Amino acid sequence: MTDTGTEAHSSRPSILCDASVEIAESETATIGILWRLSETGRQIDANLVQLAPQQHIDVHAEPDLDVLIVVMDGTGDLRAGNLTMRLAEGLVVWLPRGSSRSLGAGDQGLAYFSVHRRRPGIQIGLKPPPAMTSLE
Repeated sequence: MTDTGTEAHSSRPSILCDASVEIAESETATIGILWRLSETGRQIDANLVQLAPQQHIDVHAEPDLDVLIVVMDGTGDLRAGNLTMRLAEGLVVWLPRGSSRSLGAGDQGLAYFSVHRRRPGIQIGLKPPPAMTSLE
C-alpha cells in the first residue's frame, strides 16, 4: 500500500496516486486497501480498494455519510435490497447515507475508489454534570 501523506497542509494541488500503477503492481489476490488519502487538513477520505476474484463484502450500511464509488478495474456486483447493479471500469455509483449494500468481485477481481466526507475525530471532553431536579 502506498501512503503519500504530507507533513504539512498545502493549498497547492498535487498528484497523489496513479491508480492504474497501484492496481497493476498489486498481487491479483490482494484484498484490501492499496492506497489511502492521508494528507493533513483534508476534508474527505478516499481509499483505493481491491477485491480478489469472487471476493465478497457482506451487507453493511454507512448511517452518517454519502459514499461515492468509482470503479477503476475489473467487474462485480453491488446489491442494495432487491436491486443488483453490474459494476465495470469507469462507472461511478452514489450510495446515499443509510443505504445497505454488499459488493462482490467478478472473475477478474474489482478495484474501486471509495470517497466520502471525512469523519470528525473523536472529541474527549468533560462529562456533563447530572441533570438538576426541582424540589418544588
